[in-house]
Amino acid sequence: MDFVGARQKMVDNQIRTTDVTSHSVLKAFLTVEREKFVPATMAAVAYIDDDLEIASANEDRPARYIMEPSPLAKLLQLASVKKTDLVLEVGCGTGYAAALLSLVSDSVVALESDEALANQATDTLSENGYDNVAVVTGDLKAGYPSAAPYDVIFVNGAVEAVPQALTDQLRDGGRLVAVVGTGNAAQAHLFTRTGNDISSRPVFNCSIKLLPGFELAPEFVF
Repeated sequence: MDFVGARQKMVDNQIRTTDVTSHSVLKAFLTVEREKFVPATMAAVAYIDDDLEIASANEDRPARYIMEPSPLAKLLQLASVKKTDLVLEVGCGTGYAAALLSLVSDSVVALESDEALANQATDTLSENGYDNVAVVTGDLKAGYPSAAPYDVIFVNGAVEAVPQALTDQLRDGGRLVAVVGTGNAAQAHLFTRTGNDISSRPVFNCSIKLLPGFELAPEFVF
């Protein structure tokens, strides 16, 4: 299969058409070999505009996915990552978004709660030369405070709410990008730290797969 051609078509037909104009983001999507970050049996469909399952559901966790390219590109553009930035990615899965982020930033801390996925991400990123990414394991909603503060925090999946533990790890002037909500009601939000204050604004509608571990506790109703 012509993966180079498939990447070009993905960028031209799926990403540019959704108002992604950032040169660095487009170049990253043209560079990173998405087929390396999906199961080998799915390599032939690696560039379709859809979520791709990277780990099936079991009794301990729901299924996990690589986000479809078009919303992923829009979210990365929203983060406005610079080459001097330290980035925390929350929920790295097999490492695809971490690889993209590594090309537009100085360095990436890629946090994953599933040890098997973290090991896979570590191996794939290392084998493909993404040496400025460090994959770590831990509770996603707790972030990774030992490497904080971060210039950018990228939440790789939808959440019901962004915990304060994550916004607390932003540097002054830092940005956090997350899709908040479920289904078609979800929206991409940009959070920004200014001193001790965190501001948030919705930017566009964005329906993507939920990231496990961020579910709100059920409220008791009389």
